[in-house]
Amino acid sequence: MSQRVLVVEDEEMVAEVIGRYLRRDGHDVQVVHDGAQALAAFDRFGPDLVVLDLMLPGVDGMEICRRIRASSETPIIMVTARGEELDKLVGLELGADDYVTKPFSPRELAARVKAVLRRTGRPPGIEGGSLRFGDLHINGRSRTVEDARGPIALTAREFDLLFYLAGRAGQVFSREQLMDAVWDYAFAGDAGTVTVHMRRLRAKLELDPSRPRHLKTVWGVGYKFEP
Repeated sequence: MSQRVLVVEDEEMVAEVIGRYLRRDGHDVQVVHDGAQALAAFDRFGPDLVVLDLMLPGVDGMEICRRIRASSETPIIMVTARGEELDKLVGLELGADDYVTKPFSPRELAARVKAVLRRTGRPPGIEGGSLRFGDLHINGRSRTVEDARGPIALTAREFDLLFYLAGRAGQVFSREQLMDAVWDYAFAGDAGTVTVHMRRLRAKLELDPSRPRHLKTVWGVGYKFEP
């Protein structure tokens, strides 16, 4: 079934190329060129994924990401200009799932869209099993997480990362290994992306993120899930 992709890009030529490549992959694509249009299109179109340029006239990409995350876990791939490292990190902190840096190959972006949609549509790792650790319940089939406090809202990428680690409890993974396994392609970005997602996960999952019970850092090596 065709999946809906909203492309928010103010450079019309870039937007046209992105749209062409995504339609070639069978996606239903809507393109808009500014922030106000993006917010209206998100409500009207109900996309399965958003490709979001950060530098937009009017409402900027950061604010759009913030507003989407206030009510939806729809995957977001940010598009940033070269050298905007701080913007990448802030965008990831706001809940973006991935980013690409201009100039980029349209094929690379199309591959990332396909990978994110594929992982959003199916549970990763251990084929949709259900995991329990005391009060913590991770349901791979419904892609939901809850503990004694109730449901915990995670983005698609946060869930994938948690489910991968919890399904291999006690095993230590480097950031590079997690990128290869969870991001589902040869990621050319900064391994700090994993660090940002781990920080967000701890803030949502752990009672005391500074002293995590489950999501442990193994200094000099990487991360593990402690049952």
